[in-house]
This record gives sequence, C-alpha cells and structure tokens, in this order.
Amino acid sequence: MQVAVIPARGGSKRIPRKNIKSFCGKPIIAWSIETAIESGLFDRILVSTDDQEIADVAQAFGAEVPFMRPAKLANDYAVTTEVIGHSISWMQSQNWKLDAVCCINPTAATVQKVDLQRGLEGLRSGTWAYAFSVTEYAFPIFRAIKKNIDGGVEMYFSECSLKRSQDITTALHDAGQFYWGKPEAWCNNQKIFDKHSMPIHIPRWCVQDIDTNEDWIGAELSFKMINQKSKHKMEDKNKQIKHYLKVIDEIEIVRTKNNINWMDILRLAFTYAPEEAKKLMKKIDLEDNRISELVKELSG
Repeated sequence: MQVAVIPARGGSKRIPRKNIKSFCGKPIIAWSIETAIESGLFDRILVSTDDQEIADVAQAFGAEVPFMRPAKLANDYAVTTEVIGHSISWMQSQNWKLDAVCCINPTAATVQKVDLQRGLEGLRSGTWAYAFSVTEYAFPIFRAIKKNIDGGVEMYFSECSLKRSQDITTALHDAGQFYWGKPEAWCNNQKIFDKHSMPIHIPRWCVQDIDTNEDWIGAELSFKMINQKSKHKMEDKNKQIKHYLKVIDEIEIVRTKNNINWMDILRLAFTYAPEEAKKLMKKIDLEDNRISELVKELSG
C-alpha cells in the first residue's frame, strides 16, 4: 500500500500556529490533505503531530491521526527521516504492507496532483530510495558574491567570473513539497539529498518557501494566480466538450433524419478503409473511460 504522511508539529516559532493558519480561506494544512486525497494515489493519509488542535483540523479535512508524535520528535531539531520513520514503525505495528511512503509538507499549498504522480513513477523507475521535488535557483548560484571585510565584494566561485550564465551548471534546490521514499529508506534514516534519490523537477513559479509573514503574503498571491490559471483551463475544456457534444448531436439528427444505421456506417468503414477503421475502433475503446471522465467534468 501507499501512504502519505504529513508532518505538522505545533511549535512553529517564526509564524505561530503556522500549520493551521488560514491560507486563502482554509487552514494551510487542508490544501496538502485535499490534494493528497484528490490524487487517488494513497490508501491512507496520516498526519503526524504533537498538537491536538492540529489533529482536530487534520481529521476535519479527511486525514487520519491514529497516534500522537512524541515530544522528542517535535522540537526544533527533529529530523524529517526520523519523524517519518516513527510513523512507519506505527504502521508496521498494525501489519500494514507498505510499498511506498510519501512525506508531504503541511504548508505545500501549491503541490500538484500530477507532480505527486510523477514522484511515484520516478521512485518506481529504478532502484531509488527516494524521489522528491526540486526546482532551479532563480539566479546561477556560481555567480554569487559576498561582502568582504574591507567593504567590497568578491565571488564565492571566482573561476566562474568570466563564464556566461548558460555555460554554468544548473543548480537545483529542494522544493519542499513532497518526498516519496521506500519504507526501509525512511526507517534506516537514509539521507534524502544523496545519489540514491531521484529529483522530480517542478516549475519555479509553483514553489513557495514560507518562513516569514512576507513569505506568507507572497505565497497567497501566487496560489491565487495558479488557481485562477487552472480555472481558466477548466473553463476552456468545458467549452470544448460542449462543442464536441453539439457536433455529435447534429450528426445524430442527420443520421436519424436519413434513416442511416450506425452498423451500416461501420460496414462501409471496414470495406473502404479497413486499417483506418480498426485504428478508430481501438481508439474508441481506449478513449471510452476518458470520455466518461470528460462528461463527468462537464456535468460537475
């Protein structure tokens, strides 16, 4: 089975009660929970917390909180691998047969279902211990400078001073959204940022690091823009579906008016264009479920 674990302790310092602070109309943790649910990837979705209020909020939005995290794993120095390992130990005590466990950050409001899916596919694509979200730095870090003791500046990597940006190695950083991992990797406290981990690249505009109130405001603005973009895409899709359905209705009117049987059309297709007809029949079979989903979206 595949399980999501959302670690959400109650003692955040820089932004008090950060994990359940209202974000675009909901406690921020709710967005991570709902995306995990909507992805359809997980058999169970757990929240690991030491805080009863966070536990209540998590359960209200559909997650499970079957245990409370011990204080020693809820301080400022708690390590993510140990927190997830603790959750896995509890799962194994319940005889859960685990294939993969995904840690989703409680403040990853912009995490996308498609990226979670890509992460799972990445983990399964080889002998990887982890697959986690990454993105590019906004500026080449090898061109970074620092202020020296004399008040001037100097480069951290002087060997790159004359190199063009496009000739410098692209540097990635942790996007802080999700970390898929094998149960044994979590339990053995294996490092995430190492050769046995596969990076899952996500767009820079989809990544928000929230450590200050200013970060929070910026993240909400970005979130609204992303959701507005998704809304427009759905509206365009619905218009397209309505157009297709209208065309189908018109075809059916003509067919009925002229008393044409669909089987006659099919026989003609196989007689005069057998290969094309076979391809079409295969496509219809493959697309049948997709059409059902599109109609559901339209009716919703």
